[in-house]
Amino acid sequence: MTAAVATSPTVSLEKQGTVGVIVIDNPPVNATSHSVRAGLVAAVAALTAETDLTAAVIIGKGTGFIAGADIKEFNKPPEAPDLSAVIAAIEACPKPVVAAIHGAALGGGFEVALACDARIAAADASVGLPEVSLGIIPGAGGTQRLPRLTGIAMAIDLIASARRVSARDALGLGMIDAVAERDLLDAAVALALRSGKRLVAHLPVPAEPEADIEAVVATHMKKARGRASIAAAIAAVRSAGRVPVREALAADHAAFHALRTGEEAQALRHLFFAERAARKLDTEAEPQAVATVGIVGGGTMGAGIAAAFAASGFGVILHDSSAEARERAAASVRTALADLGKPAAADAVALADTLAGLAAADVVIEAVFEDMAVKQTVMADLARIALPNAILATNPSYLDVNAIAAATGSAERVVGLHFFAPAHRMRLLEIVQGAATAPAVLATGVALAKRLGKVAVIAGVGEGFIGNRIYSRYRQQCEFMIEDGATPEAIDAAVESLGFAMGPFATSDLSGLDIAWRMRKSKAATRDSRERYVMVADRLCEMGRLGRKSGAGWYDYAEGASRGVPSPIVAEVIAAARPAGIAPRAISAEEIRGRVLGAIVNEAACIVEDGVARSPGDIDVVMVNGYGFSRFRGGPLFQAARLPEADLLRMIDAVGDATGHGFRRGDVGRLLAALRR
Repeated sequence: MTAAVATSPTVSLEKQGTVGVIVIDNPPVNATSHSVRAGLVAAVAALTAETDLTAAVIIGKGTGFIAGADIKEFNKPPEAPDLSAVIAAIEACPKPVVAAIHGAALGGGFEVALACDARIAAADASVGLPEVSLGIIPGAGGTQRLPRLTGIAMAIDLIASARRVSARDALGLGMIDAVAERDLLDAAVALALRSGKRLVAHLPVPAEPEADIEAVVATHMKKARGRASIAAAIAAVRSAGRVPVREALAADHAAFHALRTGEEAQALRHLFFAERAARKLDTEAEPQAVATVGIVGGGTMGAGIAAAFAASGFGVILHDSSAEARERAAASVRTALADLGKPAAADAVALADTLAGLAAADVVIEAVFEDMAVKQTVMADLARIALPNAILATNPSYLDVNAIAAATGSAERVVGLHFFAPAHRMRLLEIVQGAATAPAVLATGVALAKRLGKVAVIAGVGEGFIGNRIYSRYRQQCEFMIEDGATPEAIDAAVESLGFAMGPFATSDLSGLDIAWRMRKSKAATRDSRERYVMVADRLCEMGRLGRKSGAGWYDYAEGASRGVPSPIVAEVIAAARPAGIAPRAISAEEIRGRVLGAIVNEAACIVEDGVARSPGDIDVVMVNGYGFSRFRGGPLFQAARLPEADLLRMIDAVGDATGHGFRRGDVGRLLAALRR
């Protein structure tokens, strides 16, 4: 190639014979920032003016083509040229332009490719229009151009599902024109030399049965549950071929900008940035290499952790105390891997009949009974048999990681890895940094989460860490409201309307009432008698009502039923356990929501003050990815930040009044200020 001519700091035009090669260099993902957009417009203009150039290729430098828009710009006023102007410039160019795709061409990146006259991709590339995952729709013509290549029904399915499509599948669907078997750039140059102008926007929309379109629409509208971006995307795609293309493009552009400033899009952007900040390290330490993971404990959690690692390509050694327990664990691992669609990964899991069988593991995770003495004993044994540089990880739900680490004699190589059940499915992983955890050990925990496909949140040591501490506080308020006169089903319904997928009593039935009961019994001797304590859950456990697994908990369950029905027995237990002096009263859904949100916000402020969470965003990440709060509502703190502060303070006053002795008020003003920055 001849020397490059820069058209912006991030885009250059080079010559390869008579083909101009437009190179985008905006690491790490070549997002369509203002500099890239301006550079592309300038490069196309330079290409048009160069009389010795007959065609062009657009290609990305580094890891991929264009992975999408620069999301940081979404919270700012639009700056010209926008992406529609870039696409208009490419289409208006009199010379054929070929998109050479490697890595990812997503969102605006694939819209740029659709503006080109042909598209060729490396075999490992992926393409798609996943904008609905950010609460918006393709705003630069994707909804009009894609259906002209795939048909209406397939375009709706691809856009509404935010699906990424492999190069081979994209070729079969007509989204690209060729797959490059060898050098992508050489293949793209050859394609450009034999291509003519072929604007996708001018192609007819393929005919297809209306019933096929209606079926796809019905499926995605049911899944959408009222999400505005899905409805808008479907409407935009359906307009293709019915409305003149320029008119449709203008309508889509307007819809994109309206959604961009809406609550759903703001909520999803909040989470996008919060999830990245939550895993960010304050150290430059490099993670250790990990090939094999040892796990102690083959119960539900241990087997789920083993399946998660095996499915991600790790070697796994699983130990439990008896042959029978190991066989049960192996069966559980096979079931979990089948659930993930990776049954063959079970071959990567070996069973060890002694702890010494884990001696070759790079990381050893204890997933035993939630008891401090048991965990300390296991971790001390692991410290003796593990490799000198092996990481020792503990998987507690509430217990003090520093106390567990102290038992090893080498606390610097101990980190908490708090998985959530079912561990092979749940996306959240709280990585608990102990007082002595070495930077490289913490970095390894974050790297493991990434390889597992999980959302990592770095947490400090504290009872319940971030998620369980928040959950304990709002569940406590719900139990108070049971005593005050609300029913479990009324509370669950109100909490679901707040944004949670399940209310606390249905959740407790799902996980098992005995887990929290065991924790309460372990603390009984040290409980302050002045604190309000609700006996109902203890009474239910004493009756053997442990949740779904026993057929009864807060609700009654018919055999095989996943949803419970209100129980007259529970109503009787509540009435019998109600302390003298509490007169039951009607409690509105609004009050329930206020008490729950107030408890969450206040405890979140305390958690940030204590340094257990590094920011309010970490708490929303935990509640969304681990506790079923809707992504499309951003998290409970995102919602709280949209309310008047005076209303929130009244909610917290109600929480304090109900709690009584031991209530601690957090600095909510500071919390909200951090959220609103």
